[in-house]
Amino acid sequence: MLIVTGASGRLGYKVVENLLHHVPADRIGVSVRDPAKVADFAARGIRVRQGDYDDARSLRHAWEGAGRLLLVSSNAAATGGDPLAQHATAISVARELGVDRVFYTSQISSSAASHFPPARDHAATERMLADSGLAWTALRHGFYAQSARQMHARGFEAGTLAAPQDGKVAWTTHDDLAALDAALLAGNEVIDGPTPPLTGDEALDLEDLARLMSDFAGKEISRVVISEKDFETGARRAGVHDVLIALLLGYYRAARAGEFAGVDPTLARVLGRAPERMPDFLAANSG
Repeated sequence: MLIVTGASGRLGYKVVENLLHHVPADRIGVSVRDPAKVADFAARGIRVRQGDYDDARSLRHAWEGAGRLLLVSSNAAATGGDPLAQHATAISVARELGVDRVFYTSQISSSAASHFPPARDHAATERMLADSGLAWTALRHGFYAQSARQMHARGFEAGTLAAPQDGKVAWTTHDDLAALDAALLAGNEVIDGPTPPLTGDEALDLEDLARLMSDFAGKEISRVVISEKDFETGARRAGVHDVLIALLLGYYRAARAGEFAGVDPTLARVLGRAPERMPDFLAANSG
């Protein structure tokens, strides 16, 4: 069985849809906290079982018969949870079940010294996998293109991207990354350990995005650099939670340090085509 965790999320759902192009539905199993959210998968012959990273017993059942496992990284930190404890539980269960290979959705900036808090968690999880005795692949995804829209939605609408100094980011779409994840999970190619950066061929900063969005929105969108202190003050005034503020400040610091800027041809090579470019993504999602 090829098991996909987090299959009700944006990435996991797309991975499953792509897997159906590689293997029969009865070879796919999904592990989700709420099976009702993926009832359509069950209707297509995919095995759907409840699984929660906080509950090892549920994972043993959800992952029964797993040959290869896609471990979608936990977002528990966003709500005050402990993603590393959850990942440790998941890796322990995978080892207990004798999973042939674990694929973990990591990130381009994975490093214990990263300015970006999730990247430090990714690095710690990669170390767990390296010490587990399991065969593993860390899928070092480029920064999700959708995040550019989400993080700066108010700025795009208001016509001003006011934020701390940033840097170039290799924005990469969920669609392309899901297609690659599915291809590797299906066994089309084997990459041991961390992959190269899984990105397109360009990196853009906020000034670039402002220029692009000006063209698509039909209005001038300016890029204004503000201090981290002013950003933090404004975010608190808007009711943004401290955990999210820390994450966003870490993002800007990491971007300035070039942690998200690397580009690499691996994604294009595995896909057999050019990945979607950020201008095309923004044009299609500028409404």
